[in-house]
Amino acid sequence: MRRTRWNAPGLKIGIAALTLALTATACGGDDGDADADAGDSGSGSGDLTPVSLQLQWVAQAQFAGYYAAVEQGFYEDEGLDVTIAEGGPDIVPQDVLAAGDVDYAISWVPKVLGSIEQGAGITDVAQIFERSATTQISFKDKGITSPADLKGKNVGSWGFGNEWELFAGMQDAGVGLKDIELVQQAFDMNAFLAGDIDAAQAMTYNEYAQVLETVNPDTGELYQPDDLNVIDWNDVGTAMLQDAIWASSDRLSDEAYAEQTVAFIKASIKGWAFVRDDPQAGADAVTAAGSQLGTSHQLWMTNEINKLIWPSTDGVGMIDEAAWDQTVDIALNTENETGATIITEPPPESAYTNEYVEQALEELRDEGVDVDGADFSPIEVTLNEGGN
Repeated sequence: MRRTRWNAPGLKIGIAALTLALTATACGGDDGDADADAGDSGSGSGDLTPVSLQLQWVAQAQFAGYYAAVEQGFYEDEGLDVTIAEGGPDIVPQDVLAAGDVDYAISWVPKVLGSIEQGAGITDVAQIFERSATTQISFKDKGITSPADLKGKNVGSWGFGNEWELFAGMQDAGVGLKDIELVQQAFDMNAFLAGDIDAAQAMTYNEYAQVLETVNPDTGELYQPDDLNVIDWNDVGTAMLQDAIWASSDRLSDEAYAEQTVAFIKASIKGWAFVRDDPQAGADAVTAAGSQLGTSHQLWMTNEINKLIWPSTDGVGMIDEAAWDQTVDIALNTENETGATIITEPPPESAYTNEYVEQALEELRDEGVDVDGADFSPIEVTLNEGGN
């Protein structure tokens, strides 16, 4: 089932008339100052409409589609001059957007739901990641293969809104927070590798790779996937929606911004299709934008991000009602160590809409762009020590 949750009144879309990150970590890192040069198309043309995008982290392949769209001129094709602002630990993308400092932002749905409840007027206009990348990993000798096995273990969590899939999975398995030793996990895998954490949080595209880029002292070779057990929240049933494109709810009632939103989504999806078809070029685009990640790590990340997007059930960016409702249900009913939940009431109807992405997908399909990726197959990536 799919539905459009909210339509801007009087909306008329006509794109044809429009002239318009660090050490490798998913959730923490450098100062995150916005880098206007990193994502600037460099055209400076008065015929292009300036558009700013706030990332939730520094330049890395998690955002390869946007960098590729800049590099390949996809935004310019839609009349947009896009500047990408990097994020960081002190930057909350949805707050930057709600304050009117940027035109669009990338952030996880559960993190934004709390901001919306606090008054942020923003809308999910394209759900780019269809699947969650959050996992809990452990070494095989710990015997942790399911959330129930976390009982009595030292369990790592970054916090900062990254913990809810873990807590929901434990809650469903009857494991309370009092049943584990919750460890504040740093934004690296050092404590896990040292044995201080039995089960650590790891994004498939980042921290998991960090372990596989490390030499196993017992063998003198890099750790292998067979050395690890992985709890995947997609399989458990407590996955939450992650990277989405967010727009200003109020501005969507303005025809020009609504048209611009369709154009931005359209070019962004085209960027992600480019990255799917040429992951090495996608990784290179992010490196050219200033990412400090190693060569093999960057390509690994690109490949794993592709797996989160492709194949797409109904076209990249479509917000699945069941996935949205699951995310909201977990946000309402899962408690953290203080007894708090992400939100205390369901979000407003304006929290998401498929209106703009549907129009973008229709235009892309008319142009012959594959927005479903039904035949997608990931590549094989060989990680090198340290991700180099």
